Amino acid sequence: MREAKLLDTEYNPVPEGCKSGYVTTPDGMDIRYANWKSLSYPVKGTVLLLHGRAEFIEKMFEIVTDLRKNGFDVLTFDWRGQGGSSRLLEDSRRGYIDNFDQYALDLETIMDDVALPDCKAPFYVFAHSSGALVALNAAPQFANRIRRMVLASPFVGLSESRISPGAMKAFAGTLCAIGLGEMYVAGGGAANANKPFSANILTSDTTRYERNAKLIMERESLSIAGPTASWLFAACRAIDQVNDPDFHSQITTPILMVSAGNDQVVSNRAIEDLGRRLRSGSATCINGAKHEIMHERNVFREQLLAAFYSFIPGSELGT
Repeated sequence: MREAKLLDTEYNPVPEGCKSGYVTTPDGMDIRYANWKSLSYPVKGTVLLLHGRAEFIEKMFEIVTDLRKNGFDVLTFDWRGQGGSSRLLEDSRRGYIDNFDQYALDLETIMDDVALPDCKAPFYVFAHSSGALVALNAAPQFANRIRRMVLASPFVGLSESRISPGAMKAFAGTLCAIGLGEMYVAGGGAANANKPFSANILTSDTTRYERNAKLIMERESLSIAGPTASWLFAACRAIDQVNDPDFHSQITTPILMVSAGNDQVVSNRAIEDLGRRLRSGSATCINGAKHEIMHERNVFREQLLAAFYSFIPGSELGT
């Protein structure tokens, strides 16, 4: 495993004690990872921190430090197609995937090559948005390795504010069927760094928004732009799977889903419905928060962390 370079800045320094590198998936993708040891003892286990679409390791440094201070080792990585991992298209800025099973392969490779040999058990998942969708889809195969999951703003349903989920899936599927899977379907070629704070729907925290935008401006190669038709169609199929009643019976890992009350990206109704249907799952809402709760104002962010700390060590919720 070769060492991976992380962007280290004065306003967002790499937390001390980082071990970083690359692992290669069975289908040849190089996945960039980073892990840290806990800053307090006894160590409660390892948190696998799974970020969402268009995110990257450097954006997670603040949450990494929070978890380490509270007794957890932390392991995070960039999904294929984004951050410092292998890109899938010649135009590396396009958010692309063929199938969400490929993301599950990234997670499995990290688990087998880094977590199991080098990190302290038990293992927990703390995931955001599309990373949470990957975790849910992979939950049956990781049932014996992941003890609990906390999913922030899980992407288990498309927001219905503009176009119905069914119409969006049909539109993306048609584009893929006629060979236009690499076409942008939302957001175009502009990354979030190009959008003013007033136009963003991700966070109400000015400082954290500007920090994350500055990271992209400082190292543009970490960023990607809008999703392609293929990515959206793959996401829709993954959403269909996690909402299939036959699939629910395969999920036995205790799961807490935390929705953002002011989310304009994913469907809170879908999160609440899934929380009721999952035998080992439950859902709660942080009123007023926007989609990226991990990067929200402290009043919202602290509620997410409190939910995580109360659930992960072994509360009765979800058992």
